[in-house]
Amino acid sequence: MAYRRSLAACGAALAGVGLAASLAAPAPAAPAGPHSPASASAARPGQEPRAPREFVALDRVAPGILQEIRYFTPHNFTGVPVDGYREPTCLLTRPAAKALKRVQHRMLRSGYTLKVYDCYRPQRAVDHFVRWAKDLEDQRMKGEFYPEVDKTRLFADGYIAEKSGHSRGSTMDLTMVKLPAKPTRPYVPGEKLTKCYAPKAERFPDNSLDMGTGFDCFDTRSHTADPRTTPEQKANRLRLKSAMEREGFTNLPEEWWHFTYKKEPFPDRYFDFPVTHRSVRH
Repeated sequence: MAYRRSLAACGAALAGVGLAASLAAPAPAAPAGPHSPASASAARPGQEPRAPREFVALDRVAPGILQEIRYFTPHNFTGVPVDGYREPTCLLTRPAAKALKRVQHRMLRSGYTLKVYDCYRPQRAVDHFVRWAKDLEDQRMKGEFYPEVDKTRLFADGYIAEKSGHSRGSTMDLTMVKLPAKPTRPYVPGEKLTKCYAPKAERFPDNSLDMGTGFDCFDTRSHTADPRTTPEQKANRLRLKSAMEREGFTNLPEEWWHFTYKKEPFPDRYFDFPVTHRSVRH
C-alpha cells in the first residue's frame, strides 16, 4: 500500500546473491531557513534538489541489508518504474539508518537478514501514484496487487493519498530473509499475475519469509494482526515487528511491512529530491 505506505556484508552467506535491487520522480520540499542545517540544498535552474545533510544512503551505513527497491522496477502496483527513482537504492535519515543497522545486528545473530522494498520516497513519486489511481483504465497489475479492491475505492479506502510519511525520510517498507539468502528472480512485464495473498508457493517468488501476503498487497490480509494468517505467518510478522520496535520503530497496523522511526528528524517536512546516491553527497 503505497503511501502508508549492515554490519559489513553478511559474509559468505550473502556473497554472490546479487539481488536485482528494485527503486522510480516532483513537489517542493517544505521551506526551511537559509541557514538551517535541515535545509535541502537549493537547486539552481535546471538542477535537481539535494537532500539535507541528515540523509544517508543505507548501503553506506548497513551494507549487509538487502535492497529490492520495487518502485525502480515495473514490479509494483502501477506496472512501470515510478517517477523519482533514479537508482535502486535506499535513502534514509541518519538516525533511522543507524537504528535499522542495530536491528540488522540482531537479525544476523538469529540467522536472518533484513530486506528493504522502499525507503525515502520523493513527493513526485507520490504524485505519480495519485495520477495512476485516477486513471481507471489502467488495471494492468490488479491481478496481483489489488485483486479484490475496486480501483475507484483506492482513495476512500486509504490505499493512496496525496502525502506519504516515506517522503519525510524515516519510514521504510521491509521484510526478513532467511540466510543464506537465495536470489529473487526478476519480474517479467506481462507475465501471468497471481494474487498477492495466495499461498506463498503460488505468489510471485520472493526470498523473504512467508508473511501471509506479498509487499504492497492492497487487502485487509496485509493488516499486521489479521486473524487469517497461519501460525507461521503470524510468528514471522511478530518477529519482525518486535525486532523493529526494540530499536525505536513503530509499525503501521494496516501494513505488516511498514515502519517509521519514532524520533524522526523531519516529522512535518516532505521532500522531493530524487532517489540517487548523488542526492546525499554534499
